[in-house]
Amino acid sequence: MDDLFSQIETARATIAARCTITPRVGLILGSGLSGLADELADATVIPYADIPGFPRSTVHGHRGELAIGHLSGQPVMVLRGRFHFYEGYTMQQVTFPVRVMKALGCDTLLVTNAAGGLRPDWSVGDLMQINDQIFFPGMAGHHPLVGPNDDRLGLRFPAMVDAFDTDLAALAHTVAAEQGTTLRKGCYFMLTGPTFESAGELRFCRTFADAVGMSTAPEVVVARHGGMRVLGISLITNVALPDGPPANHIEVLEAGEAAKPKFAALLKGILARM
Repeated sequence: MDDLFSQIETARATIAARCTITPRVGLILGSGLSGLADELADATVIPYADIPGFPRSTVHGHRGELAIGHLSGQPVMVLRGRFHFYEGYTMQQVTFPVRVMKALGCDTLLVTNAAGGLRPDWSVGDLMQINDQIFFPGMAGHHPLVGPNDDRLGLRFPAMVDAFDTDLAALAHTVAAEQGTTLRKGCYFMLTGPTFESAGELRFCRTFADAVGMSTAPEVVVARHGGMRVLGISLITNVALPDGPPANHIEVLEAGEAAKPKFAALLKGILARM
């Protein structure tokens, strides 16, 4: 079997052969948000099935293709749908597209997700800039950097204290204020899923974090391993309280649809100012 570096190079070459644009910013669009890629100018769209090494997205609301083009004047590579550990993929498979983003020229990752809000004073539709994360599956050994390290891809022991870029965060808050959008900030707690959290798990998460979800953290780890700057934004699609109503995926998608205009405007505003 080819090593990881060779697999990345094969995927990179496949994509580069179909596109003349060198992307600088990678975007991962979470549940219900993939429509933003429809606004790309000069877009090249490639199904994941055509890219060696890419898994297949199996979750409703994730489109399973990448697009490369210009958005707000920036050359971008957009993942319309991500891969999740709960789909049965390894953490290395989940994060493979981030490796390819880096190989194609992306030095910045903008990652979005749908998340449950753990704060009782927050509302469905709120946006949260992720200023820290708790990668719970990684702490339990399900980590994308487990195994031999290839120094061509990054350091053996990358630091995660500064995982989220403070300059990009400041820019996001500036743009949000100019647009009249409330942008909260907080810590994101990743659990494996695919079940939504029990009341006891929510009480546990609330002790340490402000939002909870089933993605993002491994992608952030691999982006930082490769030296990419990272900005993360969560869309609060449900209020995840121990004594509240149970969450469901339809609710997540509906909240994503309702918040799409302000979320898209924020991302485009950030890109325009980078």
